[in-house]
Amino acid sequence: MDFKESLDRVLKVLHTGGIILYPTDTVWGLGCNATNEQAVKRLMDIKGRPNGKGLVVLVDLPQRIPSYVDDVPDMAWELIDLADKPLTIVFDKGKNLSSLVYGKGGSVAIRVSQSKFCQQLISKFRKPIVSTSANFCGKPYPKSFNDISIELIDKVDLVVPIEFDTDSTGKPSSIISVGKGNTVKILRD
Repeated sequence: MDFKESLDRVLKVLHTGGIILYPTDTVWGLGCNATNEQAVKRLMDIKGRPNGKGLVVLVDLPQRIPSYVDDVPDMAWELIDLADKPLTIVFDKGKNLSSLVYGKGGSVAIRVSQSKFCQQLISKFRKPIVSTSANFCGKPYPKSFNDISIELIDKVDLVVPIEFDTDSTGKPSSIISVGKGNTVKILRD
């Protein structure tokens, strides 16, 4: 199966509210349509993740962020421009996403993916996708595809071919919170 056929299969699963297991710019992740409440609920059930913890949302381009965030502080744009490794930014207030992706007080964590596969997928899907590490809640994140539990693999609707894993660092992203007045807090380096 070639790249276009594989991408079309992934898009079909996402459009129908399915859950994918896919390579990102950090670690292998579980993903779904970040605007579909039922899909996000199912993903959280599969992972065993409690409500209210929030999830990372991937976009393909920085210009998409204002569609999902009430206010993008200038500092966030600076951080995105300067980032030399995957960076997730937590914004004070999200919008236009499943309520289940929001953290405390309606905050939202967004990363502009550096993965070529993810960028193409999100661009063609035309919506953001959830990205949470491919592990059960409380278990170690997978450094590679081989570290992913068979039980988890059996629960998803589609596993993206391993050949598309060209950009994964094998480490989670840095997480920085950017608030009003350009306040910055490093949550994970």
